[in-house]
Amino acid sequence: MTTIISALMDPTLSFLRNAVLAGILSSILFGILGAIVTVRRVASLAGAISHAVLGGIGMALYLSTTGIVPGLPPVAGALAFAVIAAIIIGLVSLKAKQREDTVINAIWAIGMSLGVLFMARTPGYTDPSSYLFGNILLVSTRDLWLLAALDIIVLVITWRFYPQIKLSSFDEEYARVRGINTHSIFFIILTITAIAIVLLQTFVGIVMVIAMLTLPAGTAGFRAKSLWLLMGSAIGWALFFSLGGLAAGWHFDLPVGAMAVVIAGLVFLVFSAHRALTRKGNKVERKS
Repeated sequence: MTTIISALMDPTLSFLRNAVLAGILSSILFGILGAIVTVRRVASLAGAISHAVLGGIGMALYLSTTGIVPGLPPVAGALAFAVIAAIIIGLVSLKAKQREDTVINAIWAIGMSLGVLFMARTPGYTDPSSYLFGNILLVSTRDLWLLAALDIIVLVITWRFYPQIKLSSFDEEYARVRGINTHSIFFIILTITAIAIVLLQTFVGIVMVIAMLTLPAGTAGFRAKSLWLLMGSAIGWALFFSLGGLAAGWHFDLPVGAMAVVIAGLVFLVFSAHRALTRKGNKVERKS
């Protein structure tokens, strides 16, 4: 820890300070959106969107490198694929519930396969691992501004529509009876989550972004008794996992995103084991 603190003070290591800021800003998205995704039990939908993003990245790289669309950034293709995937999954989820799993798996597989195919046809060497696993040390100032802007949007929407989000998340049928447009809320949540996934994949990558959307909220869920407490606690855990992963990755010279997810997974498993043992102990006491 002393090593990374001294490194943060080094004026030549601005990328490390960017990484810390990215961890802080990302934690807000991981916490709030992760809490909603967990409560609504749509983690598989978010997972399909995150993996479909690779198709957009590969397409953008191919179009840009071959000169078909010069200067097309990968993030543009990623956003297009993410939003399209969110719309398709949302429609299927609402209109054809019995086919939801099939469509989710299809989008998951097709998106990643298209990404690999586009990259294979892109002139020069394109390494998909940087997009699959991310590297927070490569976060740019532009990325930080985009994360900050999305943080503000998510915070404002959550504050303004918290009662509607809460009611539709816990009891969608009752929310409709109360006149809440649950379908619109569902699509807005999916779309914002899709955009967040595109930005957050820079940190932990496409493969692991879903873990950071679920593990902080899952850990917070062991103690939180309300949605707003779950969001706040999930933000705190996401910040701990993010900065802890950054410190551990820097100290041991290992991928930061992977370290953050490993730490998050271990903490979640410890809490799960404690909950299981506590319940087992309570059952034994009742029987005795």
